[in-house]
Amino acid sequence: MREASRDWYLVNRKRQNNQQVLALEPKDRGEAPARGDEETEPFMAKSATENSAFTEQLMEEVCDRENLERAWKRVKRNKGSPGVDGMTIDDAKAFLRQHWPNIRSQLLDGNYRPQPVKRVEIPKPDGGVRKLGVPCVVDRLIQQAVLQVLQERWDPTFSEHSFGFRPGRSAHQAVAQAQRYVADGYNVVVDLDLERFFDRVNHDILMSRVAARIPDKRVLKLIRAFLNAGVLEDGLVRPVDEGTPQGGPLSPFLSNIVLDDLDKELARRGHRFCRYADDCAPRRREGGVM
Repeated sequence: MREASRDWYLVNRKRQNNQQVLALEPKDRGEAPARGDEETEPFMAKSATENSAFTEQLMEEVCDRENLERAWKRVKRNKGSPGVDGMTIDDAKAFLRQHWPNIRSQLLDGNYRPQPVKRVEIPKPDGGVRKLGVPCVVDRLIQQAVLQVLQERWDPTFSEHSFGFRPGRSAHQAVAQAQRYVADGYNVVVDLDLERFFDRVNHDILMSRVAARIPDKRVLKLIRAFLNAGVLEDGLVRPVDEGTPQGGPLSPFLSNIVLDDLDKELARRGHRFCRYADDCAPRRREGGVM
């Protein structure tokens, strides 16, 4: 059902040297876009050639032009409200044209500092509220670029019973899987909902899982910086020492990394289950033991 996980320890990527400010969305014609072309998007240059192994060059892949083009298109398509800096998508387009070389240098040097997220509350069907943390547009772009690089290699290693926030998977598929369990005679259901899961993720546990697979310390430092960026609420920035605030592109993926431990434990116990984010429904036949 899943493609085999890529062995990123054997991969080497060659990149070109010269750093220029290029367009995020390339022209159809086979020529470089003009610097002042109003129809182009902001952006970035191809990464410099590196001779060391891919494992040490993950941030270069994050900053790769093609990866950033895809990330920018996704951020534009998702739209979304401004973060704490008030910058809109259109504002960010002009901002990145001017400031991306400096931002890119900070990323490659491991010194980039994201801004705090903006607290937004949306009503829940049960009458409560769901607290979101909306990053600024530039941070959403960087998170999306990181997500694309990590997810491509990490997602194939997740459980086949995990359906939330994964490419090519949906809640409808989770329901279909549950229906197959019923047809197979698994008629006892335990419905699990991890209360305030996104707000309570332990940063150290999460980062230990990430560090076990990601050797580029710059990427680890960047992910930790996103987790600890803080939340602007009622005019004050509040520090954050736990949780992966919902609202940014990276949060659902990080939550799946933590919840993969749950998937492995349920599978170890022999349960049939399907999980969508922090909602899970293990099943057993009558008389079985959870």
